Amino acid sequence: MLKELIYSSLGAAVVIREKVEQEIKTLEKNGKIKKSDAKDFLKSLEKKGAIEDKKIKKKIKSLIKDTIKELDLVTKKDLEKLKKELKEDSK
Repeated sequence: MLKELIYSSLGAAVVIREKVEQEIKTLEKNGKIKKSDAKDFLKSLEKKGAIEDKKIKKKIKSLIKDTIKELDLVTKKDLEKLKKELKEDSK
């Protein structure tokens, strides 16, 4: 379910970006916006998108960690600790 949500969100973002670029080209073609302003606007959107991407990834990572704790699943860290303890005990 999480994978589908992520893919849907990414798909929507791509569609929105394409529509915005298309609209900006139309405005530029009709002389309602300067080419430099259009480029600046797109760069601004990309920058905001990158910031939001980091926020979303951080939130997803946090949700996954919380879920692992809630389900009481064994983590890689737990396994490494157990291996270390077993090695020490076998000496």
